[in-house]
Amino acid sequence: MKNYTIITVLILGLLVHTVNAQDKKLAQTGMKFLSVSTDARTTGFSEAVTSVDLGTASAIFYNPATMASLKDFSSVSFGYVGWIADIDYLHAAAAFAPAGGDYGVFGVSFVSVDYGRFDGTIVANNDQGYLDVGTYSPTAYALGIGYAKELSTKFAVGGSVRYIKQNLGSSVVDLFNASATTYGYEYEENSKSSVAYDFGILYRTGFKSLNFGMSVRNFSAELKYKRETFQLPLTFKIGLSMDAMDLINVDKSKHSLLVSVDASHPRDFSEQISVGAEYTFLKIFSLRAGFISPSDENHFTAGFGIKGNDKGLNVGFDYAYQPFGIFEDVHRFTFNFTF
Repeated sequence: MKNYTIITVLILGLLVHTVNAQDKKLAQTGMKFLSVSTDARTTGFSEAVTSVDLGTASAIFYNPATMASLKDFSSVSFGYVGWIADIDYLHAAAAFAPAGGDYGVFGVSFVSVDYGRFDGTIVANNDQGYLDVGTYSPTAYALGIGYAKELSTKFAVGGSVRYIKQNLGSSVVDLFNASATTYGYEYEENSKSSVAYDFGILYRTGFKSLNFGMSVRNFSAELKYKRETFQLPLTFKIGLSMDAMDLINVDKSKHSLLVSVDASHPRDFSEQISVGAEYTFLKIFSLRAGFISPSDENHFTAGFGIKGNDKGLNVGFDYAYQPFGIFEDVHRFTFNFTF
């Protein structure tokens, strides 16, 4: 018991230190779509899932190590995010645990982004001051594979590698022929791709259901479109979680209250702390809420989930709501299947 207390105090100290180390870091990364949480369940309690034993396919998006506790042969999830400014996200993930997980858990993931259609113009010496050059539709996607393994009953590790591509559309470049004093135009593609790596660990302390987790996401080389280099939104997270019902005398087959806290150190924003809670009744219906600080617009999250079972097929639906200040509210929908 003494050892568990010491470990918990040290971890809480790290969390507090991370939150107090506030530096203003803005516009230092590219491909920001990688920072958007897609899964409805995890977003419902503020993405504070670094130490949560998810055991589902969606774990590959957050801490790959938490995929290792998959109890079924396979888990599949897919969903939709209605992001701000009419930007749409689609995501899907699958995880497989052959031989009951003796060889680890293998996962695949996919995220795509549709930014919509935009009108393209260039400066021109006419009455309007510009010329229309057609429309363009920026897109982005990330395709990944992952692996997680239980090294012992207390310790799990995991990682993933993703191929990432972003296409910002074509730009029109002026071509000036000095000898003929004529102008022309050519189209130039603004597309970049990269490979990113995610790593994570999960440690079950042995005290009740108290877990500790760490993750590193979006580790990659620098990229460059034209002149200035940029990096992906690298993020380091640590977290604690526990079923608070372990501390009181209740029937855990009927009630559970997962409480979690994450501290994050992103490359392009101030250090943040996320606190979340998920109450589940009869392992069927869940209510969730979370808080993120500091945050410019999206401090609060909320959501719910429902599960059912039919002939060995477990089906779940999750919804998350996130108010976004001066922007429109964000809604997330995710379907989950395990069998």
